[in-house]
Amino acid sequence: MSTQELIRQLRESNKSKIVLLVADGLGGLPIEPGGKTELETAVTPNLDAFAAEGTVGLSTPVAPGITPGSGPGHLGLFGYDPLVHDIGRGVLEALGIGVEVGPKDVAIRGNFCTIDAEGRVTDRRAGRIPTETCEALVAKLQAGVKIEGVEVLVEPVREYRLVVRFRGEGLGDQVCDTDPLTTGLHTLEPKGADADSEKTAKIAAEFLRQAKAILKDERPANFLMLRGFAKFPKIDTMEEVYGLKSVAIAVYPMYRGLARLVGMTVVEPGKTLADQIEVAKANWDAYDFFFIHYKYTDSTGEDGDFVRKVAMIEAFDAEVRKLRALAPDVLIVTGDHSTPSRMRAHSFHPVPTLIWAPATSRPDLVTTFGERPCLQGGLGQFLAKDLMPLAMAHAGRLQKFGA
Repeated sequence: MSTQELIRQLRESNKSKIVLLVADGLGGLPIEPGGKTELETAVTPNLDAFAAEGTVGLSTPVAPGITPGSGPGHLGLFGYDPLVHDIGRGVLEALGIGVEVGPKDVAIRGNFCTIDAEGRVTDRRAGRIPTETCEALVAKLQAGVKIEGVEVLVEPVREYRLVVRFRGEGLGDQVCDTDPLTTGLHTLEPKGADADSEKTAKIAAEFLRQAKAILKDERPANFLMLRGFAKFPKIDTMEEVYGLKSVAIAVYPMYRGLARLVGMTVVEPGKTLADQIEVAKANWDAYDFFFIHYKYTDSTGEDGDFVRKVAMIEAFDAEVRKLRALAPDVLIVTGDHSTPSRMRAHSFHPVPTLIWAPATSRPDLVTTFGERPCLQGGLGQFLAKDLMPLAMAHAGRLQKFGA
């Protein structure tokens, strides 16, 4: 019996509220050996207070030593085993901007790029064109690309990113990305791993051929690359598994898409974490589970900016105190993965995690929130997929197992 099957048997309803507050890429590393991480360096009186009153530990997003993408990282936090539920990035991106993905569809992430006269990629992100430019270019593609027997939809995301959806009979999603992952090389030809996927690959090749002709006089976005070909997976919703009416308050499209994937209601979040907490307050009576996402601890880590990541953690901490006024029964603060500024990328390191549940917490001896304190915490080191059962238990939503 899986953990989710067990929870279906044991779950019960009440009026408790659970908040999952995700600081994307929260975990870090010292710049110098023996130094402090970004989280340990930051002044975080509010997180420290929650840690002192609650219980802390370190969560492993997928498995020890495995570096997760954002999709697997969040699925684990929602209680879905990332090794069982492998969700394609194209579907996540499409759902994130409200594009429907049905059983006949393949969704794909697109990146506008710059190529030279010989077709070699000189900029994989087309100079990070503004969203307004992306929207204008997508409109040209939507109007201009025609492929017999296939319905093609092209939608802008933001900056250089877009979504492409192919709708037709017998399409597969085992198609290689066309991004060469470095400049100075030609884009790759789409190739399918099976007959259905090869059909999709041929459609993708024709789409790219037409797109190149449409974009040839544009600068800097004169071509695009396709990544993350994906069909919609069958996955049970949060309400089906946990009996929770859930809401997502996330700014970035991908995280809104992840939330939709597991059946959360997605609401308009505003622009800042302060706005997001106000949205949670406004919706407090309507939902049981609140997923709130904060991006900037991740983006500053990927930029390799230790000082800026510290500042983003401190800004995060300043808003966290407002959650006390909402009086959730359970507050979880964690990340979907670590993004050390020293590495400028996601990493395999376990993520600092705290559970604050005033009625049921068994406090440990930890009084600050950081990687080393969490290593000493009462939660120990655990898989992220085990966080939801703990949240349900602290919320009084699980019956006793067995006689």
